[in-house]
Amino acid sequence: MGRFEAGMESMVDTYIFEATGLLEDLDKILIDTEESKSFSDDNVNEIFRIMHTIKGSSAMMGLDNMATLAHHIEDLFFIIRDNPTVVGKNQMEQLFDICFTANDLLKTELDLIQDSESTATDFSEEISKIAQFIEVVKNGGSEIEVATVGTDVKQEINAVSAQGMFSIRVFFEDGCEMENLRALLVINQIKDDCKMLEFEPADIESNSETAKYISEKGFVIHFIPKDDTNEKAIFEVVENALNVRSYEMLDNPDMSAPIIVEKEQKEKAERPQIASVNLEKEEPVVEENSKESIEKQLATLNKTVEEKNVQSANAAKANAGKQSLISVNLNKLDQLLDMVGEIVIAEAMVTASPDLKRLKLDNFQKSARQLRKLTDELQDIVMSIRMVPLSGVFNKMTRIVRDMKVKLNKDVNLVLEGEETEVDKSIIDNLNDPIMHMVRNSMDHGIEENVEDRIKAGKPAKGTITLAAYNSSGEVIIVVADDGTGIDVQNVLRKAESQGILTKPASEYTDKEAFNLVMMPGFSTNEEVTEFSGRGVGMDVVRKNIEKIGGTVSVDSKWGCGTNFIIKIPLSLAIVDGIEVSVGPSIFTIPINSIKEFIKLKENQIFLDTSGKEMVKIRNQVFPLLRLHEYYGLEAKSTNALDGVVVVVESEGKSTCLLADELIGEQQVVVKPFSPMLNRYNVKQNGMAGCTILGDGSITIILDISNIIRDY
Repeated sequence: MGRFEAGMESMVDTYIFEATGLLEDLDKILIDTEESKSFSDDNVNEIFRIMHTIKGSSAMMGLDNMATLAHHIEDLFFIIRDNPTVVGKNQMEQLFDICFTANDLLKTELDLIQDSESTATDFSEEISKIAQFIEVVKNGGSEIEVATVGTDVKQEINAVSAQGMFSIRVFFEDGCEMENLRALLVINQIKDDCKMLEFEPADIESNSETAKYISEKGFVIHFIPKDDTNEKAIFEVVENALNVRSYEMLDNPDMSAPIIVEKEQKEKAERPQIASVNLEKEEPVVEENSKESIEKQLATLNKTVEEKNVQSANAAKANAGKQSLISVNLNKLDQLLDMVGEIVIAEAMVTASPDLKRLKLDNFQKSARQLRKLTDELQDIVMSIRMVPLSGVFNKMTRIVRDMKVKLNKDVNLVLEGEETEVDKSIIDNLNDPIMHMVRNSMDHGIEENVEDRIKAGKPAKGTITLAAYNSSGEVIIVVADDGTGIDVQNVLRKAESQGILTKPASEYTDKEAFNLVMMPGFSTNEEVTEFSGRGVGMDVVRKNIEKIGGTVSVDSKWGCGTNFIIKIPLSLAIVDGIEVSVGPSIFTIPINSIKEFIKLKENQIFLDTSGKEMVKIRNQVFPLLRLHEYYGLEAKSTNALDGVVVVVESEGKSTCLLADELIGEQQVVVKPFSPMLNRYNVKQNGMAGCTILGDGSITIILDISNIIRDY
């Protein structure tokens, strides 16, 4: 982060987190309102607030390019907020393009500032476009007066001096720092009540050096209130603004002996002459050294203090029931989860210690059960802290669909379902790219090119892409579905055959096997390379990324009706419930969410198929039998399948029977990844998802059922 001073890392992280959230909110507002080509009052106010916040925080961080761009968007929506009809219908499309482009530029810059080698992007071209649009809007709509930044205020002082203009100089508390931004805060608080507003220095927003000037000489504000009511409100805002020490009224901009108005009463000995400014201009100024005036001020002050105390008490009551939220660095949560995993292992080591076998320790067992209960609760709490709703990922897809609608000229509606479903933060970070690829695939390949084709097929003219999520048996199921043309099985097989992807004759492929060919590396049905497809990359990346987080992806389609991409992912990667089985001298852990049932075989249940592969018949269904000792080259206790135990497992709709020597029992295990040194052996493809440490200190392998079934 080379653009920032040392020690600002925590501030930068907070800034990026908050700005990213604001820009995502802006994206959602723009997408929700683009179809109607109009902004509600709430939309305008929210966009204004977002840009105002980003402007202020960016300026505070020294990111002047982002602050200036956000400021121009803020100015634009200030005009729209003041006059909602100023932007004509023929200008709305341009307005949306400006907003989307600015949003993209700010998002890209947020990514860049995390790179220590990056430099600030020049936004002058986009800023110029916004400024030109503002001028067009002004000329086409009703004239309004707004505060201008960077102009010479001296030129307008004399012109408005006879129109009830006020000039004040504001002083901030010593040592408050960033006086220029505090001055900007005051300006933003009073500008809605002003008919004309100017200030000196004029470049407080873009020039951090003005902070020193304001600290020494104060901040001058010239304004004309909209009416007498606004006049009072303006002075109250200035007087009660954060970190404002005092302000002075200027009879004219060149006045050399101003009257000082203090926010806090001082001892008479320290301030022998007290002056006040009456906000009602018609009344004369009262001599402040009179006993009557001092008593009056004290009475007013006491009343103000009493009102403040009442307001503070009411605020405290209101806040008592509110939820408090804090932002926590993800690395700290990772460390906490690792520590909980070590506690789970240590607890198992203590309670399952071989030294305790055959000892009657009733009190110890009671304490051990209580310890297990506490560790379970601790684990649940930590896991819940890490759970994040999928709405963040889902909402990003609305922008993908919006942009592709414009470029592909397809009218498509994106439907979101179950976006409140939660998964672990480590998993959700890996879902953006896979889901994006599938949504793009549905837009490009799925939805028909011509509306006439949809109408002929009895479909609505407007296509639909559905992004849904729900919980099922300890897993999260995510479905990306479209109501387009579906997948042509024969076309897929022809393409796969021409690209040398098929592993058996095309006639032997089932529809489901053919559908899954689209996940193969290098496979593409597009004849031409476009911006979105045709390069033979994408869907194989989807599968690899999903498998990295312990999930599976499958394809289901019906010609003429549409296609479904189905993703199954675990709730968490860190701690899983599993069943331990022994195979010879080794112990394996099978995740519970992959297990259908356990059976003890009888002689009439085992037979060989035509290829000589062992099969098991269970309730009139036939499944292949995989002997784990043969699969991993181990010496089993017995080679007779009737002596062992069969575990029926399922993945991606396929089931297989695993033969083990003995069933040990259920165990909650902490998943430990393999050392990077083992990557060259492709252990995952050999059915090993990770390992864990048992209570007696031994190591067990956690089986990857999806890869075992796929290879067998």
